[in-house]
Amino acid sequence: MTTRNAGNRGEAAVAGYLRERGYGLLASQWRCRFGEIDLIARDPGGQLCFVEVKLRSNLCAGLPREFVDGRKQARLRTAAAMYMSVRELDEPARFDVAEVYDENGALRVEYLENAFE
Repeated sequence: MTTRNAGNRGEAAVAGYLRERGYGLLASQWRCRFGEIDLIARDPGGQLCFVEVKLRSNLCAGLPREFVDGRKQARLRTAAAMYMSVRELDEPARFDVAEVYDENGALRVEYLENAFE
């Protein structure tokens, strides 16, 4: 399986996880010149959520959330600001990280709300 296919599989698992919890999905793999946002959703309370999905099959290199470093966070903030500008949105938003663990083909999602400011 290619990295892209694995990533798509992880994003699909997170999309299902969010739908089951009452989130509305607005976009997936949204791209602009500043980067890509994996998923954009509204939580059940109506808050806008920018979701970074990280898939791992082993933890040798560390937890998935550890790969959303300061540089990645800055790119996500800039891309999120562009999304909000294009959509003419002026509202609070948060950044979540979805860790997806591939456990022998079965995917398990750990969801971290408000993972960084």
